[in-house]
Amino acid sequence: MKQVCAPLSLLALILCILTGSLIAQKTLWTNLEKPIAEQIGKLRNLPDDTRARSTRDLALQVRQLPSGPNKLNLALGLAFLSTEGDFGKDTLQEVATTLAESLGPEAPKGKDPYLELASLARYEHVNVSHDSPPFRAAMERLEAEDRERQKLDFNLADLNGRSWTLKDLRGKVVLLNFWATWCPPCRKEMPDLETIYRRFAPAGLVILGISDEKTGTVKHFIEQQGVSYPVLLDSGSKINKLFQIDGIPKTFIYDREGKIVAQSIDMRTQKQFLSMLAQAGLK
Repeated sequence: MKQVCAPLSLLALILCILTGSLIAQKTLWTNLEKPIAEQIGKLRNLPDDTRARSTRDLALQVRQLPSGPNKLNLALGLAFLSTEGDFGKDTLQEVATTLAESLGPEAPKGKDPYLELASLARYEHVNVSHDSPPFRAAMERLEAEDRERQKLDFNLADLNGRSWTLKDLRGKVVLLNFWATWCPPCRKEMPDLETIYRRFAPAGLVILGISDEKTGTVKHFIEQQGVSYPVLLDSGSKINKLFQIDGIPKTFIYDREGKIVAQSIDMRTQKQFLSMLAQAGLK
């Protein structure tokens, strides 16, 4: 997912990405909505423990707003940010409940908020009480996408020119991480990925970062960060499109039989990565 909405404030950018338009620039907030919007826009500046409490409080505040497009946009913006790390199951549950209660009977234009809600239910394992046709369709779409991803294979070269083929890694635990240098959550999780790689590589873990940026951009960044796991170059975003990546970072965990056993829809912490790897039998 390339950033096509800059330069905007963080919240405006989030809403731009979610709605697929520049509507966020024209949003007229009420006196009740404006302070909530401003707080959502500042969430990334907060320490994780404070951010968790603030996210939960904001979810409750959004829930009390009158129904309408602004309420839905705020609920979506909050949901978009709430998966950037580990802010607790209770926090995610409040965010998902607020998003569910902000939805109308039909999906609005732009990025489908039902798909965001379905992603929280399927991949973050929160409870969603929303038995509507658009929500059921979103869940079915995610299930179909996962079935297709399980069949995929690819061959890509890393920064050193070595060729990597996914199916040839059977017998290893594989962590695929789609990322970009311009993505703050991607950058934030990379030190944890490096730590995990150094710890588990002798036990058969292969981490493959996949970027669709230019070679020089990626190489310079990787050298600065001191990343030692292989980073593959996806020229033309062919593999990103094959895996239907519409937001990054995105991570898939394959067990030694080549089965996808876990995936994330956003940034993960080291603790969360370890939990995902445990599902592949790596502890």
